[in-house]
This record gives sequence, C-alpha cells and structure tokens, in this order.
Amino acid sequence: MNVFALFATRVADALRALYPEVTGEALSRLVVEPPRDAAHGDLSSNAAMVVAKPLGKNPRDVASALAEHFKMDADVASVEVAGPGFLNFRLKTPIWHAVLKSVGADFGKADIGKGERVNVEYVSANPTGPMHVGHTRGAVFGDALASLMAYVGYDVTREYYINDAGSQIDTLSKSTMLRYREALGETIEIPSGFYPGDYLVPVGQALKAEFGTALLDRPEAEALALVKDRVLAAMMDLIRADLAKLNIHHDVFFSERQLHGQGGDVDLTLEWLRSQDMVYQGRLEPPKGKTPEDWEDREQTLFRATNYGDDVDRPLVKSTGAYTYFAADIAYHRNKYLRGFKHMVNVLGADHSGYVKRLQAAVKAISLGEAEIDVRICQLVRLLKNGEPFKMSKRSGDLVLLSDVVEEVGSDATRFMLLYRRNDAAMDFDFAVVKEQTRDNPVFYVQYAHARTYSVFRKVAEELPGLDVSPAALAAADLSLLSSEADIELIKALAQWPRIVASAADAHEPHRVAFYLYELASAFHGFWAKGNQDVALRFVNADDSKLTTARLALVGAVRQVLVNGLTLLGVSAPEELS
Repeated sequence: MNVFALFATRVADALRALYPEVTGEALSRLVVEPPRDAAHGDLSSNAAMVVAKPLGKNPRDVASALAEHFKMDADVASVEVAGPGFLNFRLKTPIWHAVLKSVGADFGKADIGKGERVNVEYVSANPTGPMHVGHTRGAVFGDALASLMAYVGYDVTREYYINDAGSQIDTLSKSTMLRYREALGETIEIPSGFYPGDYLVPVGQALKAEFGTALLDRPEAEALALVKDRVLAAMMDLIRADLAKLNIHHDVFFSERQLHGQGGDVDLTLEWLRSQDMVYQGRLEPPKGKTPEDWEDREQTLFRATNYGDDVDRPLVKSTGAYTYFAADIAYHRNKYLRGFKHMVNVLGADHSGYVKRLQAAVKAISLGEAEIDVRICQLVRLLKNGEPFKMSKRSGDLVLLSDVVEEVGSDATRFMLLYRRNDAAMDFDFAVVKEQTRDNPVFYVQYAHARTYSVFRKVAEELPGLDVSPAALAAADLSLLSSEADIELIKALAQWPRIVASAADAHEPHRVAFYLYELASAFHGFWAKGNQDVALRFVNADDSKLTTARLALVGAVRQVLVNGLTLLGVSAPEELS
C-alpha cells in the first residue's frame, strides 16, 4: 500500500469532481509527499497551486474547497490550507495500521515501467586489464539502477560495451606479445606506453602452451591478430570475474568491433544519416580559447548535431579517412534503437561529462525523436584511511584494483558506501570509517538494524517460549494495540518506502534508497532506545502477549523493508553481525 499514491489519486478525483474542466496536463504535476516540517502533518499536496492558474482561480480558494471535501474522508483526521495553497493532511491511526498490514516481500514494487524495455549500459571499461577502482563506482551505480528500474516494472537489459576496436587494443596485443616472448625465455623490457601489469604474464604463458614458438615465425600482423583475439578473451574473463566479486552480471556484452568493417553498423548508419539529410560537408569554427593541436581547418563530414540540441556539429570522419569515435557512438546507439530500446541509460565516468549533449542529440536523431537517453556521470572516488590518502597494493602496474578494494572491506561495504552519495558528486571512501561499528558507518548501521530484528525474535523465544510467532500469527495480530506515538512514527517511516522507490527510479538516483535505509535503521534503533527507558515501548512484554505479537509484526515489517532495500542495492542482510 502506497499511502502517498493513494492520496494522490483521491486528490485528483476530488479536483475532477469539484472542477470538471481541470486538465490532465495540470493533474500530471500534482504531488503528494511528506511536508518538509513533520509538525505540519503527514501528507502535503501542491494540488491547488498546479490547477489554479489554468482554472483562473486563486490557489488558496481551490485549496479551501479541497479541504472541505476531505473533511468527509474517513481516513483524514484533519486537513489545513497553508502558505500559498498547500494542502496538509493528518491521517487517522487505522490507515497506518493498514499500511503495516500491507508490508510483505512485494511491498514497494510497482508497475510504473509497464514492461517497457530499457537498456542500461554501464562499466564499459577498455578491456586492457582487470577492473580498477576508477571503474567501481559506475559499475555499482549502474547495477543498482538496473535493479531499481526492474523493481518498478521496466524490462531491463544490462549491457557492457566492449571498447575493443581502438589503438589501445593494438598496444595491448603488442604488450602481450612481449609476455609471450618472456614465457619462451627471453628477457624483455616493457617500453613506455605499453601495458606493464603482471596480469598479462598468464596470457603469455597460455600462448606458449598453445603455439610453442610458432608465433615467432609468422608475419607480425598475422601473429598479432591471433594474439588480439586471445588476450581480449582473457581480459574479458578477468573483467567478468572482477565484476562477479561485486555480484555484478551483464545480460549483453556488445563488441565495438562488430560496428566496423565494410557494410558494418557505422557504414550503414552514415548511409542512413545521409538519406535523412543529417550529414553535410562543411567546416567547423575553431574552438573558443586555446585551439587543440589536433584541430584541422578543413572541409569534412559533419553530423547536424545542433539541430538536435548539441552545442556544435560533430565530425564523423578523420582526415585519415577513419571514422571518429562519435561516428561509432551514433552507430552503436542506432543499433540499440533497432533492437527495440526506446529508453536508454548510459553510465559514464567523470572524464565523459562532455559527451552528454552529443549522445542525447545522436539518440534523438537516429530515432527521429522516438527514443531518449539519460547519461549519468559518476564522479571520482578518493581513497582515504583515517582521512589521509591511502595507497593500496598495485599488482597491475600503477592501478588500484577493484579486487583490492573488495578484499579490504568486502562487497557489501563497497557497494553501499559507493551508493551512499549522489553519483554526480565526488566522494571520499575512507577505509577506516567503513570498518567502524558505529552509526558513522552507514552500511554497518543498516545491517545492524536488520540483525537486531532477529535478536528480538530470539528474545521472544527465551522469555515467551510458547508464543506463536509464525507468519500467520503475526498477520492476525491486533494492530490496534500499536497506538503509541513511537509505534505510529515507525510505521510512518515504513510507509515512505514505496514513494522512495518510485521517486528513485523516476530520477535514476539509487542513492535515495541508501539514504532511506539509513533513516529507517535510525528510526528502528531509536525505538529500541525508547524501550530501554519505557517498559511500555519494549518489543517483548512478558505480561502482554497480544501487544508483543503486534510489536513483532512491526519488527517483522521493518526487517522486510530493510531486506527489500538492501537486496535492491545488492547488499546482504545478515541475521547476526560479528
């Protein structure tokens, strides 16, 4: 039961009844949410203000009419008009009991997406080695976002774009060839600009086992082609294994190489763009400020990006005749669109912030305005220990590996902490804080709340061994006994969950779920502390089995919502903490 959605529907129905001329467009902006100040009530709506102007009426007059209407609602204790026309509701206790009764494994799930297909592309790191810490935030963010969108009814495909067609792959192949020669007994030196990591040593040894010395006798281009296929496969195995350490798994691994070549997606896309008059031959103005060394004042093939919201038109062909990276980007997103995706989300690193407008322009163009893309930028993570920069082991040359971080603090802490901040804000990841067992460590604080729910049931088994605490017994509990202010406040915290999930999915912001879980954990720990001071507020009361059963239903609901939220974030919900 989503009490906020329930009252949004009731308010919309009331507006239609009072003002039949009200438009659907105005109603689409209607919101029911908690007031900023809890002293103002349980729910607040902007309804009067969003419809007043199109109706040609004063917002407070509309709000007053709505207030009169809701005085007849059996679930409303009081309704007030505030400020320029806000409507503030206080609800009767039974509706909170109804919310509590509705909490279950599917509590918070919705059909907002209505089965629409969404492509969430994330990580997409160059396959030149194991995952490093710079990839980790985007990997966790993208995975949590995909889970969140699936939770509210979208048909989500998790995609990894393999950047395996650029010059860096040629360098990787040459670096691997050196490791192959090393495996054959040569003393090698890794030149500057090559990949020095030891992770290529096993690939060199595998090449020796497969080919012996035969690669040395083949023409260099032929040998490197064989090496390229094998090292790419080995690197993708490494990447999949690293992602699995964070329980991240993709549905599709799309190779950039399939875009290129005669008759490939890039060729076909440029042909289509020309047929739509989206490409022309022209010159670009020099960029403002310092002119880049690679800028050329020449006539070239340009995409009409400015027609679709970009700042400048974009070149598609280099002076060498090769396609630009952006040409491949357009072809790739057209490929997605032709696969049936009208909703796309790309999760990119901080160094790609300049790509947002061009990708939006590309998707708008190739779909003739039918598809949309949201580009989410994940800012940098700074590793600290006790507030100081933290240097970890560097088994891969100059990189800190994803596996190093997971080994240091575990998958749960890595995932939760990277989600406990907006993706577009830089963050500090302090290993000392993540290992603390205090409320300053959010993942511990939330998991501790979940573990505490189990300790309540263990206490019941000790003090009231004959009490029936089966799911059926808790479902039949007399919830009217939960009448204290503390009981109702904790239920109100639970009631926020469906609204949080819906808003987080709509905004593509999984950090809202992490924030909410911390707040729910705080409310639960706070109730626990009140019970230490007031016997009447204890979860287990040996002298009142009916109240104990009702409180256990409340504790069970807290547990369920914590499980629902932690599962969405890909974090475990342990029954005990060591």
